[in-house]
Formats: sequence, C-alpha cells, structure tokens
Amino acid sequence: MTTRRTFLAVLGGGAILSATGFGFAATRVPQSAHRPWAAAAEETDVRRRALSFALLAPNPHNRQPWMVDLSQPDMVTLFADTTRMLPHTDPFNRQITIGLGGFLELMQMAAVEQGYRVQITPFPQGSAATALDARPIATAQFIADPNVRRDPLFGHVLARRSNKEPYDTDQSVAPDLLAQVLLASPGAGGSVHPDHVSGLRALTHEALRIEIETPRTYRESVDLFRIGHREVDANPDGIDFTGPLFEGIHMTGLFTREAALDVTSQTYKAGLDAVFANVDTAMGHIWLVTKSNERPDQLAAGAGWLRLNLACTAAGLATQPLSQALQEYPEMAAIHTDIHGRIAPDGGTVQMLARIGFGPEVGPSPRWPLDAKVM
Repeated sequence: MTTRRTFLAVLGGGAILSATGFGFAATRVPQSAHRPWAAAAEETDVRRRALSFALLAPNPHNRQPWMVDLSQPDMVTLFADTTRMLPHTDPFNRQITIGLGGFLELMQMAAVEQGYRVQITPFPQGSAATALDARPIATAQFIADPNVRRDPLFGHVLARRSNKEPYDTDQSVAPDLLAQVLLASPGAGGSVHPDHVSGLRALTHEALRIEIETPRTYRESVDLFRIGHREVDANPDGIDFTGPLFEGIHMTGLFTREAALDVTSQTYKAGLDAVFANVDTAMGHIWLVTKSNERPDQLAAGAGWLRLNLACTAAGLATQPLSQALQEYPEMAAIHTDIHGRIAPDGGTVQMLARIGFGPEVGPSPRWPLDAKVM
C-alpha cells in the first residue's frame, strides 16, 4: 500500500537506519512467507501442482480468500474463506470474487502445462448477489488431454507482481505497447493519452483520499498491516512491510499500526504522501468492463485481470490495481458514478482499474503454503 522510498524520505529514514544499524535490519527478511513462489513447481500430483501456482494469483489486499477440497478424484472444489472478506471496502464481495476468478484461471493455465484441460462449473449450487457464503465457488474437473494448447502467458507467472512503487514519469508508454497488452483479455480497455491519464490520476487520487479519510475503510487496511519479517512469516497475507527500510523504522517504534491510525502523526502523513505518489505517477491506465455484474461475470473479470497482469509483465510494464474508485460504499458513490461515466458510458460494470508504467523491480508478495489452503 505504501511506497518504500517516499515513506522513508518523509520520516527521515536515512538517519533512522544509521541509528539502528542498517546491517542488522537488512538481515531481517521473511523466511517462509516467500517460499510458495519457489515451491510452486515442486509438487508432483497434477492437481496440487496446478494449485501451487494458483496460490500466486493477485487478489484484493492479499487476503488469499481461497480454500479447496480435493476429496473427489480428478476434481477441485473451490470455496471462499468467508473469514477473509473486506466488509467495509468490498461490502458485496465483488473484489474477492474477482480474486477467486484469477485463482481459477491460473490453476487452469498450470494444468494445461501438464497436459490437462479443466472443465469449470461456476457456482454449482447458486450464489447470492449480496455476499459469498458456504456454497462452492466452482468445481473443476481435470481431464487428461495431450492436445491441449499451452498458454505462452504462463511463462511469466513467477515474475508477475503488483508494483506499488512510483513509476518513471519521464518514460511514456507507447500506444502500440498498450494495444498489445489489451489483446490478452476480452473486455479490456486502456489509455495512455496525456489528457486521459491526467483525468484518471486526479480521480484515483481523490478516491484514495476518500478511502483513507473514511475511518472504517482505512482501519480495514491498517488492521491488515504486517510489519516486519516476524509478522509476515506468522501471517503471510494482508499488506506487508518488510525489508531493511521498514525493519529499521519499525525497530525505532516510529512505524506501528497505532501510529498509522493517528492522523496527527508523521507516520500517517508519510503514508498519505507515499500512496498519493503511486496514483500520481501513473503513465497510463487499463481496465476491464463486463456487460452485467453477476457472480460469473466477476469470476471472468478475475481471469481477465490475471491475463492482463501477465501480459504487462511480458511487455516489461509495471502495474498496480487502483480499486478504490470502484468500491461500493456510500462515501465513494460519486466517484463510482464518475468512473463509470468515463470508462463505460454505454453501460456495464467496471470491474478492474489499474495504473501502468515503468517502475523499479520489486519482490513477490507473501503467500500461505498450499497445505494451509486444502480442506
């Protein structure tokens, strides 16, 4: 959520790290939380191997809201972990469903790599528009098929990231490169036109301000902060802050959840400047629109977003979802209407919005291991 460089600059991170010992802080890195990225290809069972890659799918606030049942041969039944919802920023579980759609798409891609196609039945027992519940999200039948075609995007899975750093404002994104990326998914759109970029920078900045200045929605994010390597290894989900910079300021007591919630604190002000630096350095935007907004549409949007993210990775573009403007709570209603008027004037639902550009290399997000997600 917060960029490393801006946050440290505002807090005076150089002096802090000097005082606490950079060498010591640099050794404080998560151990088990990044292991699933390296372990994905180690599984030998077809379903478990496919699921070990599916775990790496993008998802809102890194909640990893998936649970799977493997009790039936050649079948995966996917459920939503209803303890991992975002009730304030995602009151109807739309974004969570999108994350589950990305999980299914990545599972399919990994199965194809092994010579299997996957027949998915979404919501076999139905669903509710207001919230996900204990009913299955989907069943997935694995069927051996030597003729199934591999997806070239799969080769970029382990390099895929959500890049939350400021982007290079001196490096524009070529329209041809954007057009190439948008081919990855139906319903995808985007723009790198300076006027469009300027307008969406302002809108996403305002949406972010509203989310942060609305106490319950901001608290929802802060409660999911994982600060320092110990917290991240213990709970490898949520919004992680690790590495020598954050380890150093955390050791001083300057960066805590309590300080982040205190709107008079330097930590709060640094966080605001840092997240605004993200949206304000967008060099283009991409989005996904569906004609309707049923649960299967949301799953399809998740598949489409995964593919767009991978296509950006293949093209050398950094990307980060900017979900705030699409959230369905009262304080965001005017922004929600505005973004739909800009992107979907003829109707439909904007399911995903993200910034693109050229950013620094960043590491992977923490993940729970597969065994923690098998029922």
